[in-house]
Amino acid sequence: MAINLQKGQTIDLRKNDRGESVYDLSQVTIGLGWDVRKQGGFFGKIFNKEAEYDLDAVAFLLDGNGKVANLGRTVQTNDGRQMGLYQGDVIYFNSMQHPSGHIWLTGDNRTGAGDGDDEQIIVKLDQLDERYQKIIFVVTIYMGRQNNQHFGMIDNAFIRAVDARGKEITKYSLSGDASMNGMCSMVFAEAYRHNGDWKFRALGEPNQSDSFVDILKRYSY
Repeated sequence: MAINLQKGQTIDLRKNDRGESVYDLSQVTIGLGWDVRKQGGFFGKIFNKEAEYDLDAVAFLLDGNGKVANLGRTVQTNDGRQMGLYQGDVIYFNSMQHPSGHIWLTGDNRTGAGDGDDEQIIVKLDQLDERYQKIIFVVTIYMGRQNNQHFGMIDNAFIRAVDARGKEITKYSLSGDASMNGMCSMVFAEAYRHNGDWKFRALGEPNQSDSFVDILKRYSY
């Protein structure tokens, strides 16, 4: 049975509550899900058609010092823009696959529509180089400040970990938390090495900024 985590709670990804190793960690999917809160009444029906809440899943790969050692490089896009953080230790919508090939973002869902996971970060924990000691999972509302959107408007927000066989290991819900009002980004959770195993901790640390780069500054040299 999957463990429903509380904020700050830690579990061992390799073991169940009886200490048994029952999960296949050759590949772990970190799934994020959310729904936009529906407004009632005639005007709610009209304006909900126009509303788009674009939540983005992001991952930082940290070294033994708790820092992102490789911030990637800057490249020029086809339309002439300069895009940074490319092919480094930050996985996000403009750099969806790590150079190692062992962690990647499956896509960019811009509405939260549909059941189940809206965005997924897949990681082959057992194949990650030893220099990576921790993975931080972040979610942001794209242009949340500009669009006056925040996590208090989101229902059924969750993060979960699923093993290679599709077995849910743990799930952490953030819905109904008043502290999310006015917040546009959040450090959801972390996976980290401990005595040769991987552990998973629910963090739920909100931030008013809608840019994951502001959070990334904490983990940069």
